[in-house]
Amino acid sequence: MVAPAPHKAASPDGSPAAPAASGSPGAAPAVSAAASRAARPAPRRRGRPGAPALLLLPFFVLFTACTLIPVGNAIYLSLYKEKRSGLGFGGAERVFSGFGNYTDALGDAAFRDGFVNLALYCLLYIPLMLALSLLLALLLDSALARAKRFFQLMLFLPHAVPGIIAALIWMYLYTPGVSPVIDALDSAGVQADLLGSPVPAVVNIALWEWTGYNLIIFFAALQAIPREVLEASVVDGAGPLRIATSIKLPLIRPSLAMVALFTVIGSLQLFTEPMILHGAAPGVVTTWTPNMYAYTAAFERNDYGLAAASSVLLALAAAALSFLVTRFSGGRSAGRSAQAKGAEA
Repeated sequence: MVAPAPHKAASPDGSPAAPAASGSPGAAPAVSAAASRAARPAPRRRGRPGAPALLLLPFFVLFTACTLIPVGNAIYLSLYKEKRSGLGFGGAERVFSGFGNYTDALGDAAFRDGFVNLALYCLLYIPLMLALSLLLALLLDSALARAKRFFQLMLFLPHAVPGIIAALIWMYLYTPGVSPVIDALDSAGVQADLLGSPVPAVVNIALWEWTGYNLIIFFAALQAIPREVLEASVVDGAGPLRIATSIKLPLIRPSLAMVALFTVIGSLQLFTEPMILHGAAPGVVTTWTPNMYAYTAAFERNDYGLAAASSVLLALAAAALSFLVTRFSGGRSAGRSAQAKGAEA
């Protein structure tokens, strides 16, 4: 009588495995080796080594063409002056002046006054912009708000208007005799000169243009907060004001820092609004901001070296303020993270 053949177990790849006698000393190592081979992750396929460089190439080409080359050309122009021989009838000659254009710009009272006007504008505009856009975003994010999409669209529409058109609209509203706003105030017995103070007039135009844009950023950050966190705070007894100040604001701090950084950079580039108001506001001159000073030096006085030097000085001021804003916001975020970890410990 023939004994039946032992049943062969299938291996993980489907092929029959060799029978292992029970009690044999080599059975356990064979099983463990097969299990380790099965549990071992499959090797990853290595992508092409030049793929990241190929994807980043368009960015670096545009960054070089639109940023590095213009900045380098501005620095080059700022080191030279053009001098004409004789009574000015001869050809212009480019002469190396070193930091002469920088000293001329810093020694010009009009250039320094432009920075004073810009500082007053930033001190008034940046806090109002951040507070107003953040307040409107919190109101739209509240549970009591209705027709959120409609109000988002209505508040964002002024940003879709080009800056030149917006400045022209507000110049019409500021001008006595044609402005319905001033006529309404006069009929109510209120005498108002909206162009008497140029800084608040320009701040008002900028707020009208950019509040809706920053509101969308804050509202998107608020919508990204997990609803479980807000529900837990409601269960703990926190009211709407406490939730907004203690829960929502700390969680959207990165968005707040980003908006503050972009607002600082944009404020230092102020040009369109005061240039449009130049013909109507008596206090706005052609050198009212550093950007207007550079424009006047380049296209009215044909002094490209002075214009380039003033532009480089403005860029250095923007870089310094951007560094301070980034450092300040990053330091506060790091400090709060350390406090949170200490509380958890």
